[in-house]
Amino acid sequence: MAEIFAVKGRPRFNPLIVHVPGLAEAEELATFDDCARKLVAQFWPGPLSLVLRRRDDSGLSLLACAGLDTVAIRVPVHPVAQALLRETGRPIAAPSANLSGRVSPTEAVHVAEELADRIAMILDAGRTRVGLESTVLDLSGETPALLRPGGVTSEQLTALLGPIATPAAGPAKSPGMLASHYAPLLPLRLEVVGARPDEALLAFGPEAPAGFAEVPANLFAMLRRLDRPPFAGIAVMPIPEHGLGRAINDRLRRAAARPL
Repeated sequence: MAEIFAVKGRPRFNPLIVHVPGLAEAEELATFDDCARKLVAQFWPGPLSLVLRRRDDSGLSLLACAGLDTVAIRVPVHPVAQALLRETGRPIAAPSANLSGRVSPTEAVHVAEELADRIAMILDAGRTRVGLESTVLDLSGETPALLRPGGVTSEQLTALLGPIATPAAGPAKSPGMLASHYAPLLPLRLEVVGARPDEALLAFGPEAPAGFAEVPANLFAMLRRLDRPPFAGIAVMPIPEHGLGRAINDRLRRAAARPL
């Protein structure tokens, strides 16, 4: 477990998401109430991670939970991920395969560019289907709280559960909550109508605001492609703050926040 943090250069206060093949395996690790089961029935397997109270007898490493009494759990839908989980027969802590804080990978070549000399193997199952990390919903308090927007939209969650809270102050309970994250090496300028002479322009076409179907799948790949000379920065055109646009803007705002 410690090697994950070492390979990524990841701070140990930043929890990992634990992946399992199904609800039965998840129930061995955490406590599920009626709200959690309602979400599981609707969105698992899929891009939704739930932060739940960790069972005392879970056997999980405290490193995966950053020493907290909660754990973030997800059941992936991809058949290769499912096969890996069932073959290993144990939970797998699986962060994005990149250096901590950098742009997330969406295909194997991105992993090789950053981590090839740090890891033993790359399991290539093709490009990611959604292109964004999972939504993370905290169910450990009195009211569900959205810790990270992602592939399951806040509109879908509120339609099922009602109002969703914003995260309370305190230790991070999931990945993706640091102010600076998903960042390219070049500075990012958001909400622009055009690029400066030395900037690359990340635009989404005249129809982009209507659906976002291809935007999340290509976002990180395009950021990586533009993050190099001859450009001195990346300018990003506006994306409406609804549906998957909320998750895309969350990534872009964190990517634009330069670490101190």
